[in-house]
Amino acid sequence: MDFKEELKTYQRLVNIELEKYLRKNDCYEKRLNEAMEYSLMAGGKRLRAILVIDTYKLFRSDYEKCLPFSMAIEIMHNFSLIHDDLPEIDNDDFRHGKPTNHKQFGHSTALLAGDGLFNYGYLVIIKELLKTVKEDNSNSNLENRILALNEFSNAVDRMIAGEYLDTELEGKKISLDLLKYIHKNKTGEFLRASVKMGAILANAPKEDIDRLDSFAEKIGLAFQIKDDILSEEGDEKITGKPVGNDKEHHKCTYVSYYGLEGAKNELEKIIQEALKDLEIYGEKAEFLRGLTLYIKNRNK
Repeated sequence: MDFKEELKTYQRLVNIELEKYLRKNDCYEKRLNEAMEYSLMAGGKRLRAILVIDTYKLFRSDYEKCLPFSMAIEIMHNFSLIHDDLPEIDNDDFRHGKPTNHKQFGHSTALLAGDGLFNYGYLVIIKELLKTVKEDNSNSNLENRILALNEFSNAVDRMIAGEYLDTELEGKKISLDLLKYIHKNKTGEFLRASVKMGAILANAPKEDIDRLDSFAEKIGLAFQIKDDILSEEGDEKITGKPVGNDKEHHKCTYVSYYGLEGAKNELEKIIQEALKDLEIYGEKAEFLRGLTLYIKNRNK
């Protein structure tokens, strides 16, 4: 199976699994649940959930055991997208080619739908922890799940810090170190946590967790640099969001700092470093290699 087909297979798996977490019951807060579903099932690449699963599969074949954690990080990611699009932050009208949540449901409902997804991500993991306590006598399994929750929580904390700085420093000239810090936290930490959670849940040796942590930090930064490039020269019909938004909001990005060609050179350098981290895993990491190149070459 080539990379594109395997990616589509993973995306179908994630979408089918996410369907199990939708709240379809007839209740007073039905419209809130619909708003949460609207964003959660709007599409997207599902890279964070996929990274949890595929990293787990480097070490174990029973990947079903990591699915609740992969769903939780996808749910949490969609919380961040709803809030990111709000007028107080990026004030975007479209996401994945569809009206953003606040445009579709109104500001207050969108705000609470984001809050709902934020809490729901934790509920999914807590339910899995309770299940482990009740059904699994292995202390190592419980410990690994708690460690994965720690990675998850830290990523949420760092993402919010990065988003704050990105918003607060809009229009201001900042240092390269601060730019890297913002990108590392705002975008990179969720991708990094996804990889680390997969490795931890699979009970991978510490040296592998550390190596994959290094790999994940690089692809997280690469992902944001590519986002900056697409904001400058992407096709709006493909990206599903306005091109030139970063420039319009006077955001400091890799493109504004290095120029377009300089940003592309930085992206290429980081991608090659990430690929080097995977060499030790041979054919087992073929999908992760393909995903790394996909991050560099994607058009949305």
